[in-house]
Amino acid sequence: MADTDGATGTPAGLADPAALTDPPGARPAGRTDPAGLADPYGPGGPVGTGPYHRVRDGLRAYRLIVGMWVRSTMAYRVSFAMTTFGNLAATSLDFVTLLLMFSRIDRLGGYTLPEVAFLYGLAGTAFGLADLVMGSMDRLGRRVRDGSFDTLLVRPVPVLAQVAADRFALRRLGRVTQGVLVLGYAVAALDISWTPLKVVMIPMTLLSGGAIFGAVFVAGAAFQFVAQDASEVQNSFTYGGNTLLQYPPTVFAKDLVRGVTFVLPLAFVNWLPALYVLGRPYPLDLPVWVAFTPPLVAALCCALAGAAWRVGLRSYRSTGS
Repeated sequence: MADTDGATGTPAGLADPAALTDPPGARPAGRTDPAGLADPYGPGGPVGTGPYHRVRDGLRAYRLIVGMWVRSTMAYRVSFAMTTFGNLAATSLDFVTLLLMFSRIDRLGGYTLPEVAFLYGLAGTAFGLADLVMGSMDRLGRRVRDGSFDTLLVRPVPVLAQVAADRFALRRLGRVTQGVLVLGYAVAALDISWTPLKVVMIPMTLLSGGAIFGAVFVAGAAFQFVAQDASEVQNSFTYGGNTLLQYPPTVFAKDLVRGVTFVLPLAFVNWLPALYVLGRPYPLDLPVWVAFTPPLVAALCCALAGAAWRVGLRSYRSTGS
């Protein structure tokens, strides 16, 4: 089920573009760039419009908006602690289900409990990172329907950064924490012959998997420009994909495994690198070097998702009201 945001008030300045401006006195008189977001060299420098500058501007805007929401959240620390714990407890129920399953069986698809926990921890942590950073993308359809998306277009801030940081929920750290705990248990319980490549594979898998899930979030949001009531379709690939990857690939039909390997490459989130670490063969009999390609797949997914976002944004024609 998709993670829903609580009914918190908008922090001061979020609805006001002036809140993203430089500190008083940092901008020279007559400056036409009120937020300073297009300036690659600091106040008063020449304006940059290249890809590097757009990425840098987006990251800066994202950081500022997230900072507003974090300050708003931490104003109610007890509420934050309770919701974070609730998020941790709710996501833990998935692993409790696996524990109950293994109380009746010794292996699932030929995999022991620590091996399944290893797959679960990698997928859960990677998805938790993407959900923390990009989880608000599923709110785009709602903004398109009620016309509030138009307000994002008039701000001197990259639209993607605004949508991604909208109502940033720090409580989603509970999901990341739960995934890390399960992954820690799996690493401690497994008897793995560790090599430098296998050690490096763990952080590489988490970062690449988070980027792949983030690309799916962005592509799903771009689809909502066309199908405005499609958040559940997006969730079927994000939350549903996370659930799929928590189980061994051997429990699924090979056609499904091919689909999440060659069509929607979710297998690169954890299956391929994890099976290399575990010393297990992949069901499709792929060469071993494929386990080291998640960063390349993540870069390709991000590029395609960015292109889809730009196409969707250009096709937007407002609500007409």
